[in-house]
Amino acid sequence: MEIIVVGCGKIGETILADLVQEGHDVVAIDNDPEVTGQINNIYDVMTVCGNGTDCNTLKEARVDRAELFIAATSSDELNMLSCYIAKRMGAKNTIARIRNPEYNMESLGFLKEQLDLSMAINPDMLAAREMFNILKLPSAVKIETFSARNFEIIELILREGSALTGVKLMDLRNKYKAKFLICVVRRGDDVYIPDGNFVLRPGDKIGLTAEPSEIQKLMRSVGIDKKQAKNVMILGGGRIAFYLAKMLTMSGNGVKIIEIDPQRCKLLWDALPKATIIGGDGAQQELLLEEGLDSVDAFVSLTGMDEENILISIFASTHNVPTVITKVNRNELAGMAAKLGLDCVISPKDIMSDVLVQYARALENSKGSHVETMYNIMDGKAEVLEFNVSQDFRYQNIPIKDLRLRGGILIAGIIRNRTAIIPSGTDVILPHDKVIILTENQRLNELSDIIK
Repeated sequence: MEIIVVGCGKIGETILADLVQEGHDVVAIDNDPEVTGQINNIYDVMTVCGNGTDCNTLKEARVDRAELFIAATSSDELNMLSCYIAKRMGAKNTIARIRNPEYNMESLGFLKEQLDLSMAINPDMLAAREMFNILKLPSAVKIETFSARNFEIIELILREGSALTGVKLMDLRNKYKAKFLICVVRRGDDVYIPDGNFVLRPGDKIGLTAEPSEIQKLMRSVGIDKKQAKNVMILGGGRIAFYLAKMLTMSGNGVKIIEIDPQRCKLLWDALPKATIIGGDGAQQELLLEEGLDSVDAFVSLTGMDEENILISIFASTHNVPTVITKVNRNELAGMAAKLGLDCVISPKDIMSDVLVQYARALENSKGSHVETMYNIMDGKAEVLEFNVSQDFRYQNIPIKDLRLRGGILIAGIIRNRTAIIPSGTDVILPHDKVIILTENQRLNELSDIIK
């Protein structure tokens, strides 16, 4: 599929890299010749140096042939204008990155309609939503939701002495009453789709699927159910902090934001009357301790510097803060943060890229079952996809045990009439079901791709 990406900053380059990996024909546009030169050296893509709102630049990028046009510059207004012009010049689908909180849901809906946008994406809001979900279930280090929140896959790291370790998976299902499935395990750099004889060890990162209520039941049963974070300290007062604080205060949580910029403090104070805004340098450990770091339930580090977020998160962890969330955008630093013991690392650029790759796959599927939701899990080493089952799916009504699945594939869940099913060998797939598939680095476009 022919795709144009305008703006090759941190988010734009991540989107571009993932789309190239998916096998799409990508054209990159950026107004900085150094950036386009670097992109040209690293990726097998066509590059155009110019402004994404310039007709000649768009013509050179073959905008009239683009099935998908993505504007991901740092300017919301430039992104919207670029999409508008691209649509008028023949681009079939347009997506704009829009981050400013002043564009609320109502105004975004109006703009989307008037500009004929296929989608408006706010990576900061998406990141804040993911953090909010983790703070509501702080035992998890990542939570992905399917089918209107009826089904979840959560990632947990097993500690020494965990009740889940040292027991075969087939025995765990019998031991605990909750309906759940441990569908993937990362051990070191290796990822496993485990069978019933697999035995978990301390340090394993596991992916667990179930209904939300069943997950809570299991957490309580095995004694790893941390209390929800009631008091949250946020370091940095940028857009993600604003969105997260708004979600938390609306849910009744206590929120304290520490921000070094006095002008930004005033804006936050006006916009978030239920939050406590502290002006000061959060990199100073004394200030964090004075503001009650030792007594908070969660600490979220959201400064603009990855290195600072990592170091201050480690400091918070040494003061036994129950839940620590760290924003890290650079992939090499995200891996380093995990090795340093930071379990919950979130990257806004990766979240946005996942959404766009999912959208691109959906566009490619003109018939049959198609991808409705897609997430990368286990630090990008596995993928979970949600498919809608069409009426003409060839393998319906066949027991799962009789399906000849390709290697590295697991049917992790079936959602039927808003009811979640943890599948056994006797369960079948029916039309209109939603099916959750877990795969190790295999590109699936249709549900039938899981069959040999």
